[in-house]
Amino acid sequence: MKRTTLSLIAGTTALAAVTGFAALTAPDASGGDTAKAAARLPVERTSLLCPQPSTSDLAETAYTSFTPVSKGTGSGGRAELRPAAGKSGDGAGGDEKKEKREAEPVLSPKEPGKPVTADASGADGSALVGTAEGAFAPGWAVQQTTEVAAGIGRGLLGADCTAPDTEFWFPGAGTGDDRTDYVHLTNPDDSAAVVDIELYGKDGALKSTVGEGITVQPHAGEAILLSTLADAPQTDLTVHVTVRSGRVAAAVQALDDKLGGDWLPAAADPAAGLVLPGIPKDATSVRLIAFTPGDTDADLKVRLASPSGSITPAGHETLHVKAGMTAAVDLGDVTRGEAGSLVLTAGGDPVPVVAALRVVRGKGDKRETAFIPATAPVAARATVADNRAKGTTLALAAPGRTAEVKVTASAGSEGGKAVTKTFTIKGGTTQNVAAPVPSGLRGRYALTVEPLSGGPVYASRTLEAPVEGVPAFTVQTLPDDRGTVAVPRAEQDLSVLQKQ
Repeated sequence: MKRTTLSLIAGTTALAAVTGFAALTAPDASGGDTAKAAARLPVERTSLLCPQPSTSDLAETAYTSFTPVSKGTGSGGRAELRPAAGKSGDGAGGDEKKEKREAEPVLSPKEPGKPVTADASGADGSALVGTAEGAFAPGWAVQQTTEVAAGIGRGLLGADCTAPDTEFWFPGAGTGDDRTDYVHLTNPDDSAAVVDIELYGKDGALKSTVGEGITVQPHAGEAILLSTLADAPQTDLTVHVTVRSGRVAAAVQALDDKLGGDWLPAAADPAAGLVLPGIPKDATSVRLIAFTPGDTDADLKVRLASPSGSITPAGHETLHVKAGMTAAVDLGDVTRGEAGSLVLTAGGDPVPVVAALRVVRGKGDKRETAFIPATAPVAARATVADNRAKGTTLALAAPGRTAEVKVTASAGSEGGKAVTKTFTIKGGTTQNVAAPVPSGLRGRYALTVEPLSGGPVYASRTLEAPVEGVPAFTVQTLPDDRGTVAVPRAEQDLSVLQKQ
């Protein structure tokens, strides 16, 4: 093989292992697909960004960082989260001691397989920018959990820190009289990012130029109040964030005067079939919000994957979503005291949609809110950090064929040994499984989910922590961690690329 061909293979392999964004394949000489011959290697670098946790003086925020042990990574590397600059971090203009303190890492794990934690109080917390390399990169997960005792958005607000990207969909936001929602944007790079924010209500796109060309400074966070982008209050909105230049992480902080608040994560990419896993069994109200970005209406079939099988919610068999308009429907106590996941499929033409659930627990003035966006299945592995001895519920859904799943509880952040259990999830069902807990647990721990056989598996974790008599909770979905990337094997002859 020519030297140029060898160099191309080496370069391609290095690029794929570092970025982890896409599988790289090459055609063989006959034009056939050689994807089956690709090897999977651990990613070598990962970025995560955390939004500013709260502006409340009563906020108490817990951070938990964890990287599962991966084969083929070696023993080197590092991971750390540092405060962002800009408005969220307020890193400029302070005295020298303050600047020095803010420059120090908030979290710096010592080894894969063991969580590390940190805590912050009040409104001083900033957005965080994090990077993991080497053995710390594949599957790196960071959770920030904020407890707010009183005031707007009181309750438990949980957010998975996420990787930067260039497009995000948030069905379920609002600018109603009781809502104060913010879009948080965090830029990890050395150059400014330029972002557009579009809002879609029940009648279509909201006309506004305020959301165009928003600049997010390098290594900085920016919080945009949604009501400043809308002329009139809107109960149900779909927020579309696109990046003209650069990359950002994005999340919506949804705060309600009466129903508490939580983070609304980005929904899965538009698709004709969606799964929203892990509705708490004691949910008193469930609201489905959906949007189709194309120019064709969507008629969605609504099914509930319950512990006993797939059923159609009475009176809510379908949902019609007009093109370019946000549709919403109250499903009430759709789970009727059992675990459940909502499964949406497009009837007729496969029209792509995005969707999320707004879930309420409690009654009267003791209600609290969380969100469940449509999510991707766990293809190989997914991890959620910040689990506790009490108040952790893991939901596993197999909307298609029966699946076998391995769940591993990591060591505790302050002590304890990892424990693993295997579960069989019957096709068409959702199960709240008895998630393993580390033996001798002290501190917080992580849960890692790995499908072993069968059909696709979708997962979410509910964390409960009562606040002043309110059944405060937060739900995080577990999409695949994309800890490995497909790369061509060294024996593949890519000389065909030289001829193209």
